[in-house]
Formats: sequence, structure tokens, C-alpha cells
Amino acid sequence: MKTRKLRDLKENKYFKFFSNRYILVLLIFSIWMLFFDANSFLNHRKLNKEIKGLKQNKAYYQTEITKETQEKIDLSDPRKMEKFAREEYWMKKKDEEIILIEIEE
Repeated sequence: MKTRKLRDLKENKYFKFFSNRYILVLLIFSIWMLFFDANSFLNHRKLNKEIKGLKQNKAYYQTEITKETQEKIDLSDPRKMEKFAREEYWMKKKDEEIILIEIEE
């Protein structure tokens, strides 16, 4: 009875296919490369996510740099620099008073 099951198993087309030594080596190699190697698919996926995040950071910082350069150019004008100092740092001239008005919405 066991020999019959074994014979049926050996005649199965899937068993014949996967028992081929070249297919076994290819299967083991593929599994090794996908999961266990230093350059595995999982490592590549993790690194690609990191690269995507870094590209987003790069785009954000480039827009911030252009904003800051424009602000630097604007602050070279004395009137704009005075307005900026008054609004951001509440600076005043010697004979002035500052009154803050808060509007609640």
C-alpha cells in the first residue's frame, strides 16, 4: 500500500517538476536572494521607502530655501526690514508705544 502511494507520488507531474535538481537549486537560490541575502528584496524595499522620504524632505527644504532667499532679498530694503522687525520682534522707536490688539473669532 505504501509503495503504491510512493509510486503515485513519483508519477505526479508537480513532484517530478520540483524534484528536478535544477529546479530545486533555482528555488533555493530564489528564496535565499529574496529573504536572506544582504541585498534581499526586503532590504531594497526598505531602502526605497527611505529614499522616497528623503526626496520629499529635499523638496520641502528646497522650497524653504527659496522662501528664505526671497525674504533675505526683501530685507535688504530698509523699509521692509523695519516692518519685519516691528511685526516679528515688536521693536519700536524711542518715542513710540506698542499696543497689542487681539481679535477673537
